[in-house]
Amino acid sequence: MARASLDIDLSAICANWRALDAMSGPQTRTAATIKADAYGLGAAKAAPALMDAGVRAFFVAIAEEGATLRRIVGPEPRIHVYSGHMAGDAGLIRGAQLIPMLNSIEQMTRHFETLPGHPFGVQLDSGMNRLGMEAGEWGAVAALALEQSPVLVMSHLACSDEPDHPMNARQLAEFRHLTDGINVPRSLGATGAVLLGPEYHFDMTRPGIGLYGGRPFDDARPVVRLSLPVIQTRALEPGETVGYGNTFTAPEPMWLATVSAGYADGVLRALSGKPMLYQGDTACPLVGRVSMDLLTVDISALEDCPRVLDLICPAQGIDDLADMAGTIGYEILTALGPRYLRSYAGEAAA
Repeated sequence: MARASLDIDLSAICANWRALDAMSGPQTRTAATIKADAYGLGAAKAAPALMDAGVRAFFVAIAEEGATLRRIVGPEPRIHVYSGHMAGDAGLIRGAQLIPMLNSIEQMTRHFETLPGHPFGVQLDSGMNRLGMEAGEWGAVAALALEQSPVLVMSHLACSDEPDHPMNARQLAEFRHLTDGINVPRSLGATGAVLLGPEYHFDMTRPGIGLYGGRPFDDARPVVRLSLPVIQTRALEPGETVGYGNTFTAPEPMWLATVSAGYADGVLRALSGKPMLYQGDTACPLVGRVSMDLLTVDISALEDCPRVLDLICPAQGIDDLADMAGTIGYEILTALGPRYLRSYAGEAAA
């Protein structure tokens, strides 16, 4: 039986990075956030393509991701670790030449004691209250940290996907208060901050979701197509029900297709009865509940039995599905499961 196919356009990822790089301006370096295996799309393919496009600095979530990425990209690019220097990370950080973004006095002490002289960065909390040193902590150790020559000082915006949110200006002011006058490169934002404008760009931007076709970069090129094989078709009579819980009842004679994918593959159960699947431009409603491995689709509008139906395609992107499920495009992408046959087109696809 044919497997469900997740087609990934590396050229689109690179085009999205180039567009965000151009927006960041000539004085700002543009890195790439490639955590969670490039948001579920495969760092082994995405990272070399991004290097060909000009990326020379990456960000990952944890040291283990950084060590894996180092084997992929070789010795040249800088690899920053958002979670900093956690207990037990010294060997990975040293061996893979990672740059931990130190988030606390405890992490700074650990790093200076276990890896003296090894490159590091600092993450400051400008108001998100998630990671980074607060103003008091930074004030206590800033002089010591700056003596050790950090390669970057960064913070992260909580509401950059809402351009008019007052939190953006508050965090910008706080970041400036904490860092103005230091002779260290600075970074405040990811995709959303690039779109907010030059005052948020500083010395480095580090886009993530925008590379992979998601909001808030509305002009991003679509990156993925998810095509699901049809296993079986059947005719329904009026009054017949479909799937678990009898949640859908045929109002008229219908033609139904059962396709191979479900919540075990990242098609969220919250999507039950909401999206369309597509054959070309023809929309076919998903009916009944999403089950673990199967979806049921009304294909009455089609003239012929389809071989595959597309769930993610130009007519219905990751953010469209996210809206239906009450979530965000990040979750849709990173939930896509390992059973899909991933295929790559475009730059560095070989």
